[in-house]
Amino acid sequence: MTDRAIPGSSPPLALQTRDLGRQYGPVIAAEGVNLSVAPGETLALLGPSGSGKSTVLRLIAGLERPDAGQVMVSGREVTSLPPEARHLGLVFQDYALFPHLNVLGNVAYGPRRRGAARIQAEQQAREALQLVGLEALERRRTSELSGGQQQRVALARALAPGPPLLLLDEPLSNLDEQLRARLREDLRSLFGRLGTAVVIVTHDQREALALADRVALMRAGRVVQLGAAAEVFAAPVSAWAAEFLGQPNVFALPGQPGRAVMVPEQAVRLGEGPRWPVISRQRSERGQTLKVAHPLGDLTLHLSAREAAAFSGPELALDLDDAGLRELPDDRQQGGGQGTGPAGLTPL
Repeated sequence: MTDRAIPGSSPPLALQTRDLGRQYGPVIAAEGVNLSVAPGETLALLGPSGSGKSTVLRLIAGLERPDAGQVMVSGREVTSLPPEARHLGLVFQDYALFPHLNVLGNVAYGPRRRGAARIQAEQQAREALQLVGLEALERRRTSELSGGQQQRVALARALAPGPPLLLLDEPLSNLDEQLRARLREDLRSLFGRLGTAVVIVTHDQREALALADRVALMRAGRVVQLGAAAEVFAAPVSAWAAEFLGQPNVFALPGQPGRAVMVPEQAVRLGEGPRWPVISRQRSERGQTLKVAHPLGDLTLHLSAREAAAFSGPELALDLDDAGLRELPDDRQQGGGQGTGPAGLTPL
């Protein structure tokens, strides 16, 4: 059987995992993970510490071997291949740049390892540096670069060999918030131009929503929700997912064990209905964040500056649109899957 494409057929998936699993003693770091990423698509593996997202990335990269399942890259099974034979681009949290090489040397490293002559490797490196906007810094030492510039060099180094799949492990976690916000926009634009499939590991909900076409939400080594990024955030499948994805108003339903209700902000009608005590007010970027005592629970509301001025008293009239409420299974008491792996490490 050949890997050649049939004329008129769709190109193979950039990535496919089938029932991928990894266990460290009694700790399940990944179980039954089924993912697919099309060419040019960005998938975010999103979850808290201990959810298994970085373990899955390492299994895809070949840095660890799975106990079960398969990894396919561009239609080729690579499960048993070492990392260098998978031809993937990988960017680590700490960038792992070579201090003895300048920017150009760092970025040309990948093509040289894959057999390109020096002139060809440097040409590929310059093209990658142009993609990330660092072509003017090719002679700089990496120690002379800012954190954001180092991140871009690491990204250019991963892109230079032209991999079909780019893997990013918390690429913005070492940067300050202002720089992270700017680079989120830059990366989204870059991913759109590249046409390369991307898998990004993150615990940051804003990062996943800003960068990814689809999101795989992970908990305790399993994918608990998978779908288009906007849909996952708008329609979480459980109370745990809703809270992790940033929904502040998720309440257990009295008299209904194992059930909860999510109150989206669009379901709250300000200025209508009964008046409820305002417990606290705090300034926020948008205006004010309020907590209001309501029979369901203490509602957290975000008001614009205009709304805050209009509703400034000790009580707030509000009503809930029943059609906008979302009833969910309440799985918040289930174990989060955190534990220790080899050498006492927590699987990520």
